Amino acid sequence: MTSRPRENSAWRLILGAGVVQRAPENSFSRSPGARSAGESPGGAAESSTALQRWEKYGKRVKSRRDDRNFTSTQPWRPLLLLSLILITAACTSKPGPASALKPTAFGTALIESSGGKQLGATGMVLAQPLVVQVNDEQGTAVPGALVEFSGPAGVTFDPSSGLTDSSGQVSTNVALGAMSGRYQLTAHTSTKAQKPVELKSVELKIEEIALGYQQQLGYQLDNKYCARCHNPESSAERVSNYDNLQVKPHPFTEGDTLNKMSDADLIAIISHGGPALNKSALMPPYGYTLSKTEIEALISYIRLISDPPYHAAGMVYAQK
Repeated sequence: MTSRPRENSAWRLILGAGVVQRAPENSFSRSPGARSAGESPGGAAESSTALQRWEKYGKRVKSRRDDRNFTSTQPWRPLLLLSLILITAACTSKPGPASALKPTAFGTALIESSGGKQLGATGMVLAQPLVVQVNDEQGTAVPGALVEFSGPAGVTFDPSSGLTDSSGQVSTNVALGAMSGRYQLTAHTSTKAQKPVELKSVELKIEEIALGYQQQLGYQLDNKYCARCHNPESSAERVSNYDNLQVKPHPFTEGDTLNKMSDADLIAIISHGGPALNKSALMPPYGYTLSKTEIEALISYIRLISDPPYHAAGMVYAQK
């Protein structure tokens, strides 16, 4: 009976690593020092070298298996390491300067030069920049005064602060928020009191209007059908007919009159003309020109731009 060759250490190591490939029998079936008949002395050295190679291979396979088990059983470890790296980078970063602008002069009043009461689409930059001016007690422009801008959530300024130029003015581009409605912006500057010497803030309130989708449609309809008569001001694209009318129509911003009319009244006069409410026959009917959706969009636009602002009946509004 022939005995089974004794397994050597390399065979056991490879099995322990989960390798299913069997090592060559001529490399592991006998001890490194044994030689068969007719084998040269160098054969033992070759067997020893082959044994070492298999031992190293088994160690590499076992190391890779341990790495895979570590990642699969503890997947949070790489994430924890990445979080620690990011936190360390954030803590070591140097914060930028809060404000590099330093005023060289101080005024006593802020006035609006241009850019107030603009109409713009929600989330978009207004067509014209907002320009304000700093004056002193004599009404003279003050160069080098610091002006800062602020507004409700969602409103952005570019830039949010600046020094007045040689004309005492500073400008900023305003992007309104994502909600339609009126936005009250604030520009403020500092002034020095005489006794004691201290800084006080002077504020200027500016209002802008953001049009949602429905109001934008109403704005387009106004320009196409209404503004020629209801807007007394002419533009490069349109000549106003307001001055030629015997009965002057109400501008859509005239809240003192239009706010007193209900939505049903506005629908009637737009659809059937002025005689529907005993008004001037110069107001033509648009019931066959505009759809119901377009009439509602036009009324929504009128309500938003009215001055003073329109407040729907039966609703409670918070006091400022």
